[in-house]
Amino acid sequence: MHSIKSGSTAKSGSLQSNSAHGRKIGAVDWIVRGVAGLLLVATSACASPAAVAPAAGTGVRPGVTAAPATAPAGTDSASPDPVTTPGVDAPAVVAPHQQPAFARKALQVLATLPVKGRAPKTGYSREQFGPAWSDVDHNGCDTRNDMLRRDLTALALRPGTRDCVVLSGVLADPYTAAAINFRRGSATSSAVQIDHVVALSDAWQKGAQKLSPAQRLSFANDPLNLLAVDGPANQSKSDGDAATWLPPNKSYRCNYVARQISVKSSYRLWVTQAEHDAMARVLSACPDALAPTKEPASAPARAAQAPSAQQPAAAPAAVPAPAHAPAAVPAPAHAPAPAPAPAPAPAYGVAYANCAAVRAAGAAPIHVGQPGYSRKLDRDGDGVGCE
Repeated sequence: MHSIKSGSTAKSGSLQSNSAHGRKIGAVDWIVRGVAGLLLVATSACASPAAVAPAAGTGVRPGVTAAPATAPAGTDSASPDPVTTPGVDAPAVVAPHQQPAFARKALQVLATLPVKGRAPKTGYSREQFGPAWSDVDHNGCDTRNDMLRRDLTALALRPGTRDCVVLSGVLADPYTAAAINFRRGSATSSAVQIDHVVALSDAWQKGAQKLSPAQRLSFANDPLNLLAVDGPANQSKSDGDAATWLPPNKSYRCNYVARQISVKSSYRLWVTQAEHDAMARVLSACPDALAPTKEPASAPARAAQAPSAQQPAAAPAAVPAPAHAPAAVPAPAHAPAPAPAPAPAPAYGVAYANCAAVRAAGAAPIHVGQPGYSRKLDRDGDGVGCE
């Protein structure tokens, strides 16, 4: 009886021992599994940056911001492609200084220009000189097309643009002495570019920083400072002054330097010593060269109203030039002229959300320079919106 009880007791103890051991193993196993789970989560979290690997072919490493490609150094003129020319209206502003008197020698005007060092380029951008190719003279056409009509011959103008948009023509290029056939188009327009004779960047470093925004807008669109020229020659010039770049066509250098002198005198800009000396060397071969002055843009909108507007460029003879007409009366040499535009008087009173609104208002097609015109309405950039 005792032996049976003892055996039963031993068996019971063994079961209890095994049960306790099983519970101990289970607890250890739970802890191990928990630790393994935590390690798995931590490993996944640490590996998460792999999910932001660059797309194939981008060459950008995670965590590194790709710097935008730097545009190649070139001219500070606006895009040579007229497909993107905006029709922006702006108040007409004359130069802050009287233009050189008619028939005044360029050498005499050069002697009046201050000679200083180049100021820092800090703060310069094309936008400092206003929207590219604005309609500053309110003739219903942007400055680029004004200059193409002035400088090209054998013109073909786009119908329905009030003799504004130049489709083709021939340029007798002053910089290279070559004849260049111009044809409007995204792949061909750059053959003829509009050069700022005094480059915008050069002007910024030699006094234009102190001009008002309205005066800088006038400077960038002043016909006196603009020439239609060979595109590659304009690109090679970049923002150089007379000390670093002169036209390859040597017979034009006197006129080129005389024009730069006239522009700098009109806008109270200075020259560096090297620039002054280069100008003087060029003019030594043509000491009687005159400083050009008062060159208005043509007025196609007014010419288009005449029944026989065959040559819109001749219209300015009958219509006073808005930009420089106030300077016709000789004023004191230092009389400031920003006064003609004291109030902006914007012409933006009309705005259309889309072409449907233009048509609903009976304004379609809407032309560059007309109230309400904007680039979003003119997808092909030809100066006529909602065609």
